[in-house]
Amino acid sequence: FAPILYVLPHNSFEEAVSINNEVAQGLSSSIFTKNTEYIFRWVGPEGADSGIANVNIPTNGAEIGGAFGGEKETGGGRESGSDAWKQYCRRATCTVNYSKSLPLAQGIDFS
Repeated sequence: FAPILYVLPHNSFEEAVSINNEVAQGLSSSIFTKNTEYIFRWVGPEGADSGIANVNIPTNGAEIGGAFGGEKETGGGRESGSDAWKQYCRRATCTVNYSKSLPLAQGIDFS
């Protein structure tokens, strides 16, 4: 295990993300940009395919309270950090109506 830095030329943001995601590893990735659109796309579902997606900081280390773990051949799951419990849970909203009527949400009435 060794940290490796690749700096590759690219012609577009999409190409940079594609190059980043082509590798078999996915522990940590970084992007350096001032473009807020790129920042949100990088950390979103179509961005970095890694367990840690950094912006304007290197890939070494991680925030102590954050979820830690990689994707692809470098892990899968978030066994450390304050979010570790979330992988064992399924969150859902459940509303139970005990009345004999069928009310609309928030008491909406169309009459």
